[in-house]
Amino acid sequence: MLNYRQLHYFWVVAKTGSIVRACEQLNLTPQTISGQISLLEQTYGIELFQRVGRQLELTEAGRQALPYAEQMFQLGGELELMLRAQPNEQQILFRVGVADVVPKSIVYRLIAPTMELNEPLRITCREDKLERLLADLAIQRLDLVISDSPMPSHLDIKGYSQKLGECGISFFATAQLAAQYGQDFPRNLNGAPLLIPGAETVVRSRLQRWFAEQQIQPKIVGEFDDSALMQAFGQSGSGIFIGPSVIADEVKRQYGVEVIGQTDAVTESFYAISVERKVKHPGIVAITEGARRELFTAL
Repeated sequence: MLNYRQLHYFWVVAKTGSIVRACEQLNLTPQTISGQISLLEQTYGIELFQRVGRQLELTEAGRQALPYAEQMFQLGGELELMLRAQPNEQQILFRVGVADVVPKSIVYRLIAPTMELNEPLRITCREDKLERLLADLAIQRLDLVISDSPMPSHLDIKGYSQKLGECGISFFATAQLAAQYGQDFPRNLNGAPLLIPGAETVVRSRLQRWFAEQQIQPKIVGEFDDSALMQAFGQSGSGIFIGPSVIADEVKRQYGVEVIGQTDAVTESFYAISVERKVKHPGIVAITEGARRELFTAL
């Protein structure tokens, strides 16, 4: 059986970068740490570290082992916090995965109702690619995944998608760009510098179809999987950018931009994906009910 103490010593040395710093953190002698790591290496017939000059560097085996150790001790830390909590102070853990293509403002407004529950929740949020999040959902490392698309049909994962809502899109620009391209929407987009979502987003293909239907050819100057990065470039004046119309006022305030056009012919949709057909987790219930009652009232 894997010796978790030895693995922990390996993890700390890998994270701190040296046995000396690991000794300071663990309050152990160098002989103890190096000896235990050597035993771990001997058990599996591998080398986890190699010396390059005076520095310790991970071998290929060490690099492959590190992410597993990272996940294990992160979960161990969460378990310890849960076990140490007093019974009358225990919180319900709510682990949310967020697809990196979903705008951060939408995520906040979707999750916000969980902060008002009578039952105390401790929320952990993790952003990643959708397929990796769904893999963690399948092994119950996550309770919910928020995405711009439902569960992909090609994945052999048991999960259920609930549509939280949809809305049209707005086009945002700095005052300088708005002065140049702010009239006669959507013709004003023809030849205009445009920042668009990356190829992995659902709205990207819808946007391109709409451009073709309107016979509009904007000048694409940037593509972004991360909506916050796209908005930051838009705030700098690099180009016009899009966002869900439901948060248009918030985007205007936060980034100091103007809306130069809006359409409901192109929509963004948002989904809650869980392993429960009948949702029971209070956090998921709060998100689904809040989205339909307050955020996407048109549904």
